Amino acid sequence: MSDNQPERKSFIRRAFGGLWSLIVNLYRGVIIISFLFSIYLIWSALTGGGSKKVENNVALVLWPSGALVDQLDSDPGQRLLEQFNGEPPSQTRLGDLVEAIEAAADDSRIPLAVLKLDNLTAASMPQLEELGAAMKKFRDKGKPIYAYGPSYDQTGYFAASLADDISMDPFGSVMLEGLSVYQNYFKDGLDKLGVEINVFRVGEYKSAVEPFLRNDMSEEARAANREWLGDLWKNYDQVVAGNRQFEADFSDRYVAGFRDALKAHEGDTAKLALDAKLVTRLETLSEFRRRIGEQVGEDEDHGSFRQIHYGEYLRSVRSDRRGTDASGKKSQVAMIAVQGEIVDGAGEAGQAGGDTIADLLDEARRDDKVAAVVLRVDSPGGSVWASEQIRRGVQELKAGGKPVVVSMSSMAASGGYWVSMDANRIFAHESTITGSIGIFGLIPTLDKPFAKLGIHTDGVGTTPLAGAFRMDRPLSDDVKAIIQSQIDKGYHNFIEGVAAGRKLEVKRVDEIARGRVWSGKHAKQIGLVDEFGGLEQAAASAALLAGLSEGSWKLKPYEHPAGGPLSMLAQFFGSAGIRLDWLPSGIRLPLQGWLEHADVNQALALLSDRRGMYAYCFCEPALSSQTRH
Repeated sequence: MSDNQPERKSFIRRAFGGLWSLIVNLYRGVIIISFLFSIYLIWSALTGGGSKKVENNVALVLWPSGALVDQLDSDPGQRLLEQFNGEPPSQTRLGDLVEAIEAAADDSRIPLAVLKLDNLTAASMPQLEELGAAMKKFRDKGKPIYAYGPSYDQTGYFAASLADDISMDPFGSVMLEGLSVYQNYFKDGLDKLGVEINVFRVGEYKSAVEPFLRNDMSEEARAANREWLGDLWKNYDQVVAGNRQFEADFSDRYVAGFRDALKAHEGDTAKLALDAKLVTRLETLSEFRRRIGEQVGEDEDHGSFRQIHYGEYLRSVRSDRRGTDASGKKSQVAMIAVQGEIVDGAGEAGQAGGDTIADLLDEARRDDKVAAVVLRVDSPGGSVWASEQIRRGVQELKAGGKPVVVSMSSMAASGGYWVSMDANRIFAHESTITGSIGIFGLIPTLDKPFAKLGIHTDGVGTTPLAGAFRMDRPLSDDVKAIIQSQIDKGYHNFIEGVAAGRKLEVKRVDEIARGRVWSGKHAKQIGLVDEFGGLEQAAASAALLAGLSEGSWKLKPYEHPAGGPLSMLAQFFGSAGIRLDWLPSGIRLPLQGWLEHADVNQALALLSDRRGMYAYCFCEPALSSQTRH
């Protein structure tokens, strides 16, 4: 070979070089496309591009999808990919629905609304009651609301009962079953594995740790759960009976007589629902569309009645409002959401990160436009440390002269109550789950299962406590006593904080605390809640405390903006959840259901507190035992 002849690369080097070039070019392409999309989004935001013009005489379609939430907390990039796949969003912002309905109530272009519920997978009674309050304003303007669903589970029917007219497919059913709390208990399984769960708690009602210690529910927990579940079920019945003009206790009678009534109707669940006046009429979706089309006209291109989706309508309304909002100082009431398990640090999607929320509270304190804050709490609690960071942020706001009002949504229990207790006022619904004032510590030790595998731990330390907290060593009596002392102190901090914040005697708080769960109805009676009401009432109270006159302020969601092109695109196109569609359905559906609902995932996901101390409540009721996908 000549000295000046170029060296030939091997086939493997050429192949890897080509592959690397392809990857680099694809990456550059993604960056360029993302940049162009970002430019388009900025142009849309500045010019109102992308918002649909609202025509005269169109129906507002209220089509919530996935779970109702106060703020979207799924990953923006995943939401974008879901949207490109044409899948419905996994979350719907409750505030968007309410804002759209309230705007449409005074909009002469919107004569009626259609409530479609087939994509709604999760919602609580407090959330649906707030949706119902907005729907009532719409109906009070003489505008009817028509609900349609192929079938209705308990959650969907609660929402549908708020409409004037309820339609259902002739092959559908209305399934009422009552409320329940069931969970897995792991004691026998842990014993077989040799895992020892060291539990430290205060209060006979702090049942969050029971799944690790027992194979069944304790009598104390059973009695307490029956009481608050009974309150929520009675509230469900009262709301539905009031909306449909039924006699009290209708739900109990319907459930108790369902078997015999269904037999009398020869298994026809739709005819049973019609005869029981649960639905107004039975009709197919095509028949429903034609009936609504007789009022607002047909859209031949769409193949249905003339309509506008609430999301498109809201974008148009907001575009029209742009530039007209008041810009004076202290004109805002900021809404900061504490949604999901409370964890240390920034938190991930679906969690309330203590540092993140504390930072938001501090920003609101320093923001001249913010006059007051509504802390919107929908959380079962979690880390004591993270909860305390949020509580301190509330205290700093109050010390800075800005009132804080708590609006409890579905649940504000344990750590959810910890972050609420220092607020100026606390609003809740009768069906809100709250209380569970207590603390527990949970430390698993794995020395026994390790020993079964032939793995042993040994060594030396300079003091009796050196290495004493390792999970591969059993906890000594001294360590257990130390931890229990910390738990006792944490509990006393909790009840003393509640006593100071709610102006109650410490002894009285101890009597109603001890980990016991209360419905919002009982919580108000015992002084844990100040008033009944939703987000609207809480915001009005905060504005009043801040000295703002009626009509001079607006409620503004206060959250860190998601960064990056994917986040911007996801916000533009909407939201969607994680799916497992690439798996065969026989595997995907059971796996997806287990991943979403498995108690063990919920039990282990919250273990983030740096001191192993938790204020958490496993007390979310099942509005329906039917899995929906």
